[in-house]
Amino acid sequence: MASSQSFHQAYNKNKRWVSTSALFSFIFLLLFALSTFIIHWIDLSKVTSTTIFKTIEVLNNIKQQPQFPLNCNNETSNSTCPFSYPTTFHLNDDSPSSSCPNYFKWIHEDLKPWEKTGITREMVESGKNMSHFRLVVVNGKAYIDKFAKSYQTRDVFTIWGILQLLRLYPGKIPDLELMFQCGDKNVVDKKKFQGPENVSPPPIFHYCGDEDTLDIVFPDWTFWGWAELHIRPWETTLRNIQEGNKNVKWKDRTPYAFWKGNPAVSPIRKELEKCNASEEHDWNARIYDIQWQKERSKNFQDTKLENQCTYRYKIYAEGATWSVSEKYIIACDSMTMFIEPKYYDFFTRSLIPLQHYWPISAKNMCEEIKFAVDWGNAHLDKAQKIGEGGTNYIIDNLKMKFVYDYMFHLLNSYAKLLRFKPKIPEGAVEVCSESMACSLRGARKHFMVEGMVISPSDTPPCTMPSPYTTQTLHQFLQEKENLIGQVKTRAMNKEL
Repeated sequence: MASSQSFHQAYNKNKRWVSTSALFSFIFLLLFALSTFIIHWIDLSKVTSTTIFKTIEVLNNIKQQPQFPLNCNNETSNSTCPFSYPTTFHLNDDSPSSSCPNYFKWIHEDLKPWEKTGITREMVESGKNMSHFRLVVVNGKAYIDKFAKSYQTRDVFTIWGILQLLRLYPGKIPDLELMFQCGDKNVVDKKKFQGPENVSPPPIFHYCGDEDTLDIVFPDWTFWGWAELHIRPWETTLRNIQEGNKNVKWKDRTPYAFWKGNPAVSPIRKELEKCNASEEHDWNARIYDIQWQKERSKNFQDTKLENQCTYRYKIYAEGATWSVSEKYIIACDSMTMFIEPKYYDFFTRSLIPLQHYWPISAKNMCEEIKFAVDWGNAHLDKAQKIGEGGTNYIIDNLKMKFVYDYMFHLLNSYAKLLRFKPKIPEGAVEVCSESMACSLRGARKHFMVEGMVISPSDTPPCTMPSPYTTQTLHQFLQEKENLIGQVKTRAMNKEL
């Protein structure tokens, strides 16, 4: 009995000690947790406050740029150009400026023919018979002098894009005059301006270039929409393609090379038709001929770009020259095959083989396509990486802001070369968003409104990269040739 009592006394004593110890431990842990929370809360509050203030600052900056949507007072006739849109471009001193993509370096190369001589009025006028229109910018306003009708509405949407640039950076485009060619074929033959005569070439702006011509490369009209084919402005189209990319996982896509288009416009495409599957051969290619009249009757339901990203591999084949389809094809996440392109547009010269696309030789085209597909199907991760590398290049480097910034830097660099004072020619007509869009109906007006810049930019143009030196340009081109050579000799780098 005494032993039992002694046990209970000891137990109760230990219990009281454990309870007291646990209480102190609990209080200590509670205080530690509370102090830690307070410290982190203070840090978090600083971050949150900073974030809030920065967000408010950004929103205030955005609010400082008023919006100017299309102002159509009388939609039954062309509206006059309003005076309400700002003519100067103001930003806070601390507005951030991003670096331009690397392909902006080619602006320096495209303007090199006039680097030493400058550009005279005689040079500009000598390009008149090779151009569709003359653009004049004086005091921030645009004037158009038309010489010839272009195919479909290429000239209309090109001019529209230039007007949006003037709205994005009001007062920042200097006075200038330039000639613009809207056709497929390049027009300034390099050979005609070499030799003892030393005649200076006419500076003509165009959608593409090649090694044999001196056309100055400019973004094509489809960035603001291709109304005839119901292709919407670039930002919307790219967003739709990105959504379409999610419909089929890459490794579940059809394991062949896909091309769809009009084969009648070029010999390369006619040869490509021969690579279609037949009873004798399966070259791993699926080639589809578009019948535009039939597609038009179906309101282009079967040619929607966002529905054409279901193959692991896609083929880019040039048309009469380059093709606007290039950017849509690369954006599909599929491994893009370039059939030995001769022509380039403003952003493609910085694409790198085996990183952004797979090069295909025009000779033995079908065998080349079959090898590329077999290689890709045997190396799915590597093929997917090339496909996504091309798409990421498009997403990162071909935002509309960069398209406008390319135009901005190109026109500013061009204007610095002018050796005459631009003037409004007799017969030229002032154009603005209202005068172009207000009287329109249907897809053309819808696309214009959709791709319209409604307020000046909140940020300055990106910062131009320095030009290539002779050595760095040679090195870059040589590296591309070496990579293409690896594919031709089937000696792809094992690290690929």
